[in-house]
Amino acid sequence: MFSEHTDYVAGKEMVLDGSNIGYHRERVEAWERGERIAPVFMDIAWTRKCQAACHFCYAQAQASEGGEITKDIAMQFLEDSAEIGVLAMNYISDGESTMVPWYAEAVEKATDSGIAIGAGTNGISLSQETLERILPRLMSLRVNFSAGEKKRYAEIMGLKQSVYDIVIRNIRNAVKLVRDNKWPCIVNMNLVCDPKDADQLLPFAHLAKDLGVHYAIIKHCAVDTDGVLDVDYKGYVNIEETLRQCEALSDENTKIVVKWNKLKHQGIRQYSRCLGPPFALQMSGNGLIAPCGPLFNEKYRAFHVGNITTQRFKDMFHSERYWEVMRYLASDEFDPRKRCPSDCMQNLTNDWLYRYLDGKVSFPITPAPANANFLA
Repeated sequence: MFSEHTDYVAGKEMVLDGSNIGYHRERVEAWERGERIAPVFMDIAWTRKCQAACHFCYAQAQASEGGEITKDIAMQFLEDSAEIGVLAMNYISDGESTMVPWYAEAVEKATDSGIAIGAGTNGISLSQETLERILPRLMSLRVNFSAGEKKRYAEIMGLKQSVYDIVIRNIRNAVKLVRDNKWPCIVNMNLVCDPKDADQLLPFAHLAKDLGVHYAIIKHCAVDTDGVLDVDYKGYVNIEETLRQCEALSDENTKIVVKWNKLKHQGIRQYSRCLGPPFALQMSGNGLIAPCGPLFNEKYRAFHVGNITTQRFKDMFHSERYWEVMRYLASDEFDPRKRCPSDCMQNLTNDWLYRYLDGKVSFPITPAPANANFLA
């Protein structure tokens, strides 16, 4: 069973290692009654391109047929999402969305439409102009920076060593802009931890403190069912002491957060039905809408709902196809313990919903955290 707790970051209560689904009582109860609910949250990308070649990147296992998301298609998608009731999005998924020339406009359009946005990026393309446009509007800016030392950063992330300095500069600029202007955006860093790269944990934690980010996350590596991404989950036990040392570096300026819920359960699911996708949906950078990232790959076409480059998202949402897929995943015919990789974005939401239907958890009575609309 997963633990639920909040972390205090930059004057805000936030859930950084758990699911916020319990704070959406109205939508959960509507779903329980069999009503068609809009996703609370979506994880999306505007492209599948990326400048980096991280050895742990799940996009290696997600190749699928799709199209090019143009600016017009993106703006239409955001309008549709707001219309059906999507509350928040992360611009992360399977591509580096900052590479599209209309990235800042996509942040502005979404937030003007009432959708809260969190951005995930490798940080390479974060120019001063882009930062000044997006930071006042973002809920959070997360930079994937999966090392602490320049040489190891280049090795792990598949980039030239010179890029390290560029991204460091961009993070410093983002932190300064947010802190100087007292913007509500939470600037953070993300290390995807493969146990074999544990030598970078403490250098990463020290670097995050030096840069002054609000918090730095250390999380698990994802794995796929075909062995493209091969990580020994049992190896996390051997680096637990180092992870504790990283946490101990936290101070009032920068919190170091280890996602123990993800690391300690060794990828073993505690539930036998997939209930989360109606609440937390994903979109590939080629426009594909699917229940989750692990099902992006073309061989899982039976689970693909549609593509925004050929169909309006709101029409997709109201279609029988959309709900046929959701019903099947939630049925006894689909057991994620046997048919899915060991972890996914929806895992903690799935776990909470499964326990909720089993009468083992109830809705929180505490005030909702600042990031309540973000389910990952």
